[in-house]
Amino acid sequence: MALAFGVASGLGPVAGIYGAVAVGFFAAVFGGTPSQISGPTGPMTVAMAAVVTLYADDLAIAFTIVMLAGLLQIALGFLRIGSFVSYTPYSVVSGFMTGIGAIIIILQVLTILGADPVPGGPLVQIAAWPDAIAKPNPHDLAVGLTALATCVFWPRRIRRFLPAPLAALILGTCVALFWLTEARTIGAIPAGLPAFQRPQLAWGLIGGFVEPALILALLGSIDSLLTSLVADSQTRTRHNPNRELVGQGLGNLATGILGALPGAGATMGTVTNIRAGGRSPLAGALAALLLLGLLLGFGWIAEPIPLAVLAGILIKIGWDIIDWRFISRLRTIRAEYVLVMLLTFLVTVFVDLVTAVALGLIVAGVIRARDLAQSELESVVSVPLLDLDFFPSPEDIDPYNLPVGLIKLRGSFSIASANELTRAIAADIEDHDIIILDFSGTTGVDDSAALAIEELVQNAIDDDTACVVLGLSGDVARTLRSLKVFRRVPDRHFVDSLEDAKRLSKHLLQERSADGSALII
Repeated sequence: MALAFGVASGLGPVAGIYGAVAVGFFAAVFGGTPSQISGPTGPMTVAMAAVVTLYADDLAIAFTIVMLAGLLQIALGFLRIGSFVSYTPYSVVSGFMTGIGAIIIILQVLTILGADPVPGGPLVQIAAWPDAIAKPNPHDLAVGLTALATCVFWPRRIRRFLPAPLAALILGTCVALFWLTEARTIGAIPAGLPAFQRPQLAWGLIGGFVEPALILALLGSIDSLLTSLVADSQTRTRHNPNRELVGQGLGNLATGILGALPGAGATMGTVTNIRAGGRSPLAGALAALLLLGLLLGFGWIAEPIPLAVLAGILIKIGWDIIDWRFISRLRTIRAEYVLVMLLTFLVTVFVDLVTAVALGLIVAGVIRARDLAQSELESVVSVPLLDLDFFPSPEDIDPYNLPVGLIKLRGSFSIASANELTRAIAADIEDHDIIILDFSGTTGVDDSAALAIEELVQNAIDDDTACVVLGLSGDVARTLRSLKVFRRVPDRHFVDSLEDAKRLSKHLLQERSADGSALII
């Protein structure tokens, strides 16, 4: 897989192997997911291929971007950003991974047909398909299809001992060696350690490094932490997301220095490791060292591998990355989340990866906020109090002009419901001389909801409506008092029970009656 991803990135097979060595070793030793295997992955390969296309004339700049991406990942770990990745909505993850799978398949079609590679994104690749389909190389196509068929039909009971990609690699290579000898191969692989890359730190260039480095850092972080969640579900353990980012960052910093392909946590390798009994960082470190030994003394083994065989393996990998489980349920999933998934998918394939994730998160957040607003508003109860103590005599009761109203704010309130909260309650406040704001059932209030409550209180006081605050305590009290929401409400208007609120309301009504014009607040 490392060989295949190295070729797909445009850096060559050796870069893929050294990427697996560097990321695999450092992420295992310093990361926060003991059973995880790291190395080149689909998302990182696609992103790096774009960087290589941009800086094909000076790969030192491309590797400087990889180093910066590693440093950014380390910074994300120390800033404890990793804990937030688990909040990514599944519809965004599904669209993103499906887009990555589609891109991998699109990029390999020319190779499996035996055509010369064409630099560029998916649209450029698709435009080159007609000529390649019209004149395919039969040897490349045959060995590529052999590898693809092996990956698809390899018996499950054997996969634990001989994984399907490795079987496809061996079988496809043997077919090319003994029968289809005109299939294009990897060719000579240099032995020994790679030349170390020096970072290009000219001030005029650094500004252009930030965006691609941020893309690599974010993709590597998301990819790794999603794989960590898979590892947790398999081992019933819990990873350390921030430590994992530091380990991945050290690995990608090393890949930049070695001139290799950056990577992340590899889901397929991790699951294979866990099923084989791997539970400690020793498995990942040992895998990296074995790959290093392959390059230092046995690189000749990889030289006769056909490029079309690697393409066939990658097509199957891309197919497996596509989230078929979500796609098969599109008819039954809410239309809003189907929209998020499809939007993320299309932007991933035809624009860029980070824009896709960012846009998907924004749209999913808006949908979630709308749902949350409805849920929060359903927890608000606004009713008039029909206590006879508020009326001099039963004949004075006017059902359309009751003096005291009770507003119960139950549950948690956030920015999602802030604006609607003001509109929903404002009309009720105008109908009363006194309102009792009951916070005894309130569990949380963010700053947006707090300022909405302040607006309600201010408008009520400006309309000569007194406010009585009931049951204000804990974190809710600290939030509202820190923002001075009740700065115009007298201290005597804060009570602890509904009975105290009723007594105070009755007293305020009596004061108003004695004054003859307005409540004394």
